[in-house]
This record gives sequence, C-alpha cells and structure tokens, in this order.
Amino acid sequence: MLTTQLSGLLQRIATSEEENMEETARLLAQAAAGQGNIYFAAFGEMKSISINAQFAAEPFPSFQVWTSDVQLTSADRIWIITRSSANSEAITLAEKLAADFIPFSVLASEPASEENKLSTLAYTYISLKLTKGLLPAEDGSRIVLPYALSTMFVYEAVKMKLDEILFGEE
Repeated sequence: MLTTQLSGLLQRIATSEEENMEETARLLAQAAAGQGNIYFAAFGEMKSISINAQFAAEPFPSFQVWTSDVQLTSADRIWIITRSSANSEAITLAEKLAADFIPFSVLASEPASEENKLSTLAYTYISLKLTKGLLPAEDGSRIVLPYALSTMFVYEAVKMKLDEILFGEE
C-alpha cells in the first residue's frame, strides 16, 4: 500500500509541477552559466537535500549552502526548500531576497495561492502536493508524510533539466 501511495504522490508531482520544475531549472541555470552560485536555503528535514547536493556522486552545479552570513549578488540564485510555506525563516528570507531583487525559487508542500506568501514572492514555486499523511492509521488519522523523499524526487528532476540546459545532457 505504501508503494502505491508513494507512486501516486510522485506521479501527481511529476504531472502537475513539470512546468514549474523546468522553470526552476532555468532560473538556477542563470547562476551556473554566469558568475553566480546556486544557494540552497533548506530548513528542517529538508537540509537532507543540501547534504545530497553537496556530497552526491553527481554534484549539483555551482552549489553552495546558504547561511545568513552569505553576501549574495545579483548573479546568485537561491532555492528555498521548506516543508511548510508558513515557515517564518523561509518567509523572512524570501522577503529580503524580493526586496534586494535577487531571483529565487521555492519548494514547499502547500499549493500556490494568494494566501501562500512564499508562492506570491517567488519567481518560481513548486508544490509537493503533500497536505496529509499517505496512509490511514487504525485511529482514523493519516500517517506517513514523506516530505524529504518527495523533495528528493523534485531535486533530481530539476537537476536533470539543469544538466540538460548547461551541458546538453539528458
């Protein structure tokens, strides 16, 4: 049952967010093709994506870990990766980036909407479509919230497109 639900989740992300993943890759490619860096500003368990980008067998091009000490330039691009679009640190960073005219993308679980501040500020926004657990529990609640796993799927899709843009690889 878990395999079926995970497959369904990843398929929903792949079909509904395909254009947003491509736009994110294009945005990030601007830094990698120029003089900039691609910073991942990952929060909570999403820091696992930054660890993967840094130490993977196939590293993410022009990758850097964002910290509040980083001096960003207009050539840099930032990918904010957070479980929730209500994350106050992510919102504060997005507001600063928007005020400084530094293009950025956001990945979060909630769909884009007028109430979703991160989605309204971001140049590109990817939703994980993960708002409740995948499996029913015996007490009627829902369990299994694979935020990091579904984010890794999006990361790989964006990286494939980014590599294609930069290096002509598919």
